[in-house]
Amino acid sequence: MSQVTPEILLGIFLIFCRIGGCLMIAPGFSSSRIPIQVRLFIGLATSLALAPVLLEKVQAGITSQAPAAILVYIGSELLTGLLIGLLGRVYFLALQTMVSAVAMALSLGSMPGTPIDEAEPLPPISSFIMMVATAVLFLSDLHWELFRGLIASYSRLPMGEGFGTRLSLTQLVDQVGVAFVLALRISSPFILCSVIVNLAVGLTNKLTPQIPVYFLATPFIMIGGLLIVYFAASDYILLFMEAFSTWLRDG
Repeated sequence: MSQVTPEILLGIFLIFCRIGGCLMIAPGFSSSRIPIQVRLFIGLATSLALAPVLLEKVQAGITSQAPAAILVYIGSELLTGLLIGLLGRVYFLALQTMVSAVAMALSLGSMPGTPIDEAEPLPPISSFIMMVATAVLFLSDLHWELFRGLIASYSRLPMGEGFGTRLSLTQLVDQVGVAFVLALRISSPFILCSVIVNLAVGLTNKLTPQIPVYFLATPFIMIGGLLIVYFAASDYILLFMEAFSTWLRDG
């Protein structure tokens, strides 16, 4: 049985810095509904489970045992893990933004719902879709793809090379653009329907100013919005998760 040396403990701690930093803000693991002790246990358990695979690569990148160098390693690994988690989190933030816009466009965002994944309340439709997206993330085993990506990150972002700020910002900006284009693309039918309905209601109101057309049409707009969500919600989630899983496998 091999002896646990300080070098091995340092390597495991550096693995925990990257994995823990990623899980701190990664979708599905960073919810405020999960107690901090549970998140800490998941990070420690994952780090120990992946240590036999990653320890050799991490130790190869440690070129100095000086305290200042170790602090640099810790900061670099934390920032790298946070970047990986944030790149995945951007997809869910874009989805949350566009789902809230869809709820407002379909006249379903006037009353706040119960906060589920985030601390602030969202419209009920937004909370429902975000909850389903998070559940599908685990039901489809995409969280294992996240762990596989963390292992692969030691080949693309090796230990000891430091944190590339310029490259990281470029990746983050590109990811934000891709995520919001995806969210806008899958949300465009709802927004287009809202524009057409509101244009028709506005023209009708101009033709008959004596009748409060918008007030009378609001219940029908809400019923129509609920019907659209009922028929399109499954495709909405599937298209989003397909794009997210593609990024997890290839990104």
